[in-house]
Amino acid sequence: MTDKQQHIAPQSVEEHRGAARASLSVAVLTVSDTRTPETDTGGQLIRQLLEGAGHLVADAAIVPDDENAIAGHVSSWAADNAIDAVILTGGTGLAARDRSVEALAPLLDRTIDGFGELFRMLSYEEIGAAAMLSRAFAGVVGSTPVFALPGSRNAISLAMEKLILPELGHVVFEVKK
Repeated sequence: MTDKQQHIAPQSVEEHRGAARASLSVAVLTVSDTRTPETDTGGQLIRQLLEGAGHLVADAAIVPDDENAIAGHVSSWAADNAIDAVILTGGTGLAARDRSVEALAPLLDRTIDGFGELFRMLSYEEIGAAAMLSRAFAGVVGSTPVFALPGSRNAISLAMEKLILPELGHVVFEVKK
């Protein structure tokens, strides 16, 4: 070990979290063929939880279950330096119209496999084996973390409160360093 290596202490998770920004700018995308601004309760819940945690909702939109529309919005937001992260809701199930995974997979530079794994584990504790039907996932597009959540309010609450909000600053810090 060199002298320099001996004097560098490894950072703990708490130290990484401490170095992360407390307030982030996040874009929210609802993927649905049927939701309107008035009926988009999932997108509304994400925005409320983000703002309640001190984050700014930089933009929000609703797009149909269409790969080009989904990819276009996420690509545009990921290219915007003012947006720190993107959160999607909807399109992560197994129905033929659920296209979020297919739309985003080609855009991802890296995956955050632990997000989907943990989401399904926690979901299993609540709903049992049906948790395996979820294709919730996360990854990085350029230097922007992207989280794709199911459309149900219970799933959104679970993902936001137990996984995303506690680690969002840390994830953004790690991705952008």
